[in-house]
Amino acid sequence: MFHPGTQNLIDHWAALPEAGRIPERAAFDPMRLGRLVPQLFSADRALEGATFRLAGAWIETVHARPMRGVSWLELWAPESRPLVASAVVQTFREARPVVMVAEAARLRGVLEIVIAPMRRPDGTADRLIGLYQPVAEQERRREAIGPLTARLSIGVGTHNRAPLTLAALDGRRIA
Repeated sequence: MFHPGTQNLIDHWAALPEAGRIPERAAFDPMRLGRLVPQLFSADRALEGATFRLAGAWIETVHARPMRGVSWLELWAPESRPLVASAVVQTFREARPVVMVAEAARLRGVLEIVIAPMRRPDGTADRLIGLYQPVAEQERRREAIGPLTARLSIGVGTHNRAPLTLAALDGRRIA
């Protein structure tokens, strides 16, 4: 069971038009999440991981810097980066949210970090929306928490990957 804030973002994303095939970013209204807005972020999928477009004030506070243009993987401990990069790939491949559980040196509890895929107006699926949710409410820290360490990553909801089909090239089976 996830924190109610995490579940709120998952439910909001799942209710968007075309959530089963990755909804358009324009369909997502962050203001509908009310007091969670300072914990939200938007990112562009990058070759490895993602790059922040926008981040709520609380996220910028816990990372002690403006986030626009920052590589998301840069915020994670080196040993966590492969798991985080895989979570980004998974959310797009399976067209569903992925929740990661993370720890940080100066954080008493854990963070649930949910990411969900979005499409640009031209149909390209390369945007993420996400939420940092401290599990312990008193953990709404006002100072930097240090690098994040990923402990777990799990896809949430219906796996929406298109069924595999046989492909042939010049009469030869290739997939």
